[in-house]
Amino acid sequence: MIRLKAKLFKKIILYMLLLAGVLVILFPMYLTIITALKTTEETTKSFFAFPKSFYLGNFSEVIHSSKYFSYVFNSVIITSVSAFIIGIFVPLTAYPLARKMADKKYFKFLYYYIVMGVFIPFQVIMVPAVKNLSRMHLLNRTGLIMMYVTMALCQGIFLCVSYIKSLPKELEEAAKIDGCNTVQTFFLIVFPLMKPMTSTVVILNSLWIWNDFLMPLLVLNKSKASWTLPLFQYNFKSEYTFNYSLAFASFLLAMLPIIILYAFIQRYIISGITNGAVKN
Repeated sequence: MIRLKAKLFKKIILYMLLLAGVLVILFPMYLTIITALKTTEETTKSFFAFPKSFYLGNFSEVIHSSKYFSYVFNSVIITSVSAFIIGIFVPLTAYPLARKMADKKYFKFLYYYIVMGVFIPFQVIMVPAVKNLSRMHLLNRTGLIMMYVTMALCQGIFLCVSYIKSLPKELEEAAKIDGCNTVQTFFLIVFPLMKPMTSTVVILNSLWIWNDFLMPLLVLNKSKASWTLPLFQYNFKSEYTFNYSLAFASFLLAMLPIIILYAFIQRYIISGITNGAVKN
């Protein structure tokens, strides 16, 4: 009887913690949606109250604002190109490190040297990185994409090397017997098997790049035409006021593409996390 009560108590505590976690996650989403559907007057009167009617004028005003679609285009180009390069370059770099680091100390040193970058905050390298980009005349979208790929390399290498180690070497040996060279073995055998982990790396970095504010602010501050969506959203704040209704409508519109992307490849993300955690 005491054991049953103890199990029941543990379940109650567990479900209470899960409920608290769900509320912490859903409450900001609730605020975003209801604020986006309110008029400015309703938001001023009560920030947390449910809207009296679903007002869609905020979305219309955001979409028809000056150069909105050019900012969307900039965000799409920067995110998609960065994610594509990351999805190819990170697994390509991780493969020789994973297969050679056990035999050659140079590859092991190189792996740990790259992974050490995970522990260095961007604020530490922010000033020298921007100075170097300025000297190379890369304070533009190209320079920003280069920065994103470089910053994504450390975490991506760490995840991909662990995942490649879990793949059986016998498949690669069989491919070599069939006449495949190293490049063919990677692209025909290893890279398709890495789809779950590659998808995980791509979606994590796409989410970060799409929502990033600091790096575009530092790199794309010369021309308003090259702004991304987070920089555009920042302009809803003036010196004395902040238009919450328009800002939250813009936030909601900006969330949709990344939510759709996540919905399509979430099964690969879950598979990548579970498969990468266990060594075959």
